[in-house]
Amino acid sequence: MQVNPEWDVPNYELIEFKSKAHNYCVCIPVINEGEKIQKELKRLSYFANVIDILILDGGSTDGSLNHDFLISNGVRAILTKKDSGKLSAQLRMGFSYALLQGYEGVLTVDGNNKDSVESIPLFIEQLDKGMDFVQGSRYVPGGKEVNTPISRKIAIKLIHAPYLSVISGFRYTDTTNGFRAHSNKFLMDDRLKPFRTIFSTYELLAYISVKAPRLGFKVVEIPVAREYPKGKVPTKISPLRGNLLLMKILLGLLFGKYNPRS
Repeated sequence: MQVNPEWDVPNYELIEFKSKAHNYCVCIPVINEGEKIQKELKRLSYFANVIDILILDGGSTDGSLNHDFLISNGVRAILTKKDSGKLSAQLRMGFSYALLQGYEGVLTVDGNNKDSVESIPLFIEQLDKGMDFVQGSRYVPGGKEVNTPISRKIAIKLIHAPYLSVISGFRYTDTTNGFRAHSNKFLMDDRLKPFRTIFSTYELLAYISVKAPRLGFKVVEIPVAREYPKGKVPTKISPLRGNLLLMKILLGLLFGKYNPRS
């Protein structure tokens, strides 16, 4: 399933429910999101007439991705990872499939039902205008946040966004937000090379944010909403481990760890 033999893409199982119908697709990385992904897909199904929906499953075992349910909610295909790696591996899997299928642009959105999937037409509009990387943000005019944990808000506003803004040369406000869009021209650029095993956990998100403006691609932030549930926020990674991983990735970006080697 690889466009280029030099691309490193995780092994995965592909099940297609219908043929390609649109110029753009939205990739949704998930693993055991239960009712959250099902609620999101019901909301997202309204836009199946303007964008193809792809599920990037990390190996869910909770029954939430029943094929009949996916079909009834407009999902075009599900890719199930059969290899190592986490989020970045799932994205490599989805990006490679999307490029092979000839999509002109690829959106991504988390599968935990926190994001305003109703904003998808705004991303499509920006891609149609020639933008190469579109970052959704709660913190630009028109954006909205609900119940954002204070620790995460502080990390975004005081550490992550300022840091990536400085090293990328573009002023970002919401760099941890996975609601994004990418042109195929950007993803296939030889100076980016996103299809490498060094991108396994959350490295690819930050790397793309830095490289897009530095390589001269057209970048814009657009308003989106992100709503966390009330009370304790469930997480698949401990806060301490998550913060250590975050700092490791940020330092790696500073010292060029993820840059392609000639």
